[in-house]
Amino acid sequence: MKLSFHGAAQTVTGSMHLVEVNGSRILLDCGMYQGRRRESYEKNHNFSFDVNTIDAVILSHAHIDHSGNLPNLVKQGFHGPIYATRATAHLTDLMLRDSGHIQEKQAASINFHNKKKRGEPLAVPLYTEEDAKLVKPLLHELDYEEKFEAAPGAMASLHDAGHILGSASVELNLEEKMKKTKLWFSGDIGRRDLPIIRDPVLPKQADVLIMESTYGDKPHRAPEEAYIEMRDVILRTLDRKGKVIIPSFAVGRTQEIVYNLSRMYDAGELPSVPVYVDSPLAVNASNIFRNHNECYDKNMNDLIKSGHPALDFKLLTYVSDVEESKELNERKDPMIIISAAGMAETGRVVYHIRWAIENKRNTIMIVSWQAPETLGRRIADRDKKVKIFGEEYKLKAEVATINGLSSHAGQDLLIEYAAGVKKSAQNIFLVHGEERGALPLMEKLRENRVKHVHYPAMRTVVDL
Repeated sequence: MKLSFHGAAQTVTGSMHLVEVNGSRILLDCGMYQGRRRESYEKNHNFSFDVNTIDAVILSHAHIDHSGNLPNLVKQGFHGPIYATRATAHLTDLMLRDSGHIQEKQAASINFHNKKKRGEPLAVPLYTEEDAKLVKPLLHELDYEEKFEAAPGAMASLHDAGHILGSASVELNLEEKMKKTKLWFSGDIGRRDLPIIRDPVLPKQADVLIMESTYGDKPHRAPEEAYIEMRDVILRTLDRKGKVIIPSFAVGRTQEIVYNLSRMYDAGELPSVPVYVDSPLAVNASNIFRNHNECYDKNMNDLIKSGHPALDFKLLTYVSDVEESKELNERKDPMIIISAAGMAETGRVVYHIRWAIENKRNTIMIVSWQAPETLGRRIADRDKKVKIFGEEYKLKAEVATINGLSSHAGQDLLIEYAAGVKKSAQNIFLVHGEERGALPLMEKLRENRVKHVHYPAMRTVVDL
């Protein structure tokens, strides 16, 4: 039995971990690395293992940094099963097709802008929308807690991770040559009391724990405190007749923000200004959310039973048409625009930021972790000048970072998560975290007498 790390190792994006048992190879996640475009293409295109030796994939959830390289895996020869919860399977198909479409458009745009430059190589998408469609037939839909054989000697089940709709932690019970090992892969761990979805299930026993560490350096404020901060930022922006631009992941974060805005409207806290969700992906994802009430928490189910639309309210408009999206940038009236992508590297939100960034009345609201070298990170870091589509813009708009809206566990819950297996765990591996998150968490775990904690580098191989 072996475990090796091929993504999200000493970084956050590109989740990919390989388990070997009885000659079979199971890939936990197949995420897309996100960062500088050229570096990202190279890392995503070139797998650090032989694709044709992979027997199965188990997917923790649909976010692109966990699922986004599946089309490339299939394109290079993988044809085995991809196990996921029902909601994750539906969201993954939607998101991958959208990712392929965006990559095609992005390559065409780069080539258009570069056509006057000599010697510039043609940009090629990592995969196309047609490539992404080939993933759907391989998706095997499962219920939470349903047991399945991922490979000979590898019985598995999925447990609610409380991160986004359908997100799961993976329990693998491995047996090889009479030796039994329980491996638990956290995926992305959610938080308690998040809107819409249930709280995460924590492990009680495991020999090996692979655990995320994104926010291992600090606990989060309560979701209600983040709600109040978000409300106050919106109110002061609208008071000065500005626009609020919110780069947001189309799946999970967008629906949470809409839920919070709906609460503000119901409470009479939100002025009568238009609110737009400007992302075809977010529109379609919200429809999928409506069809998976098996993932809802009690509050969400009670709200729906009472007749409340939950993901809709009077001021809200979902925008799919590109011309309607462009018109929003020409308007001068106060409004709220929620648009993908969450790190502001692609999608319509880049255009909204370009039009809003040099007006001090406006606010760019950062509501999630931003990968290094992305436009979202440069804005979150308050860089005085940023490049958008190759042109330099001065950052004059207010930047508001609402860290408490994160759907990732903070340091306190991560410590509790690991403490659940401290009596049984022979090894705990921290993944999906930069040094600034993982190293403080390692120290805190040691203080709490959690032993055998490691921070593996890329391509590290461990004999189980």
